[in-house]
Amino acid sequence: MTVVVTAVFHPAQGKKELLTQALQSSIPAVHEEEGCLLYAIHDAADGTITMIEKWTTPDLLDAHAKGPAVAALDAAVGPLIEIPTTVTTMTPIDAGTPAQGLL
Repeated sequence: MTVVVTAVFHPAQGKKELLTQALQSSIPAVHEEEGCLLYAIHDAADGTITMIEKWTTPDLLDAHAKGPAVAALDAAVGPLIEIPTTVTTMTPIDAGTPAQGLL
């Protein structure tokens, strides 16, 4: 069962570019982690940055969450965010075609 995660980062005033750079620098290490199918950042119209993730299993997502890449990311983004990151963990619901109905 795959797991999809969104992590919404709320940049502090004037820190959006630095936050983006910190997130970008974390991506290569996470892409090398077992179970990572997707780990991508997106600029939202409301001024937030959203990380969209997809993992092969809940256990591998848990290992990621407890791993060194997340620890380094947390340390890097801490001074750059206004409020704590909003993280939502989801399981896909099959709908429509496999290519279009599942993330």
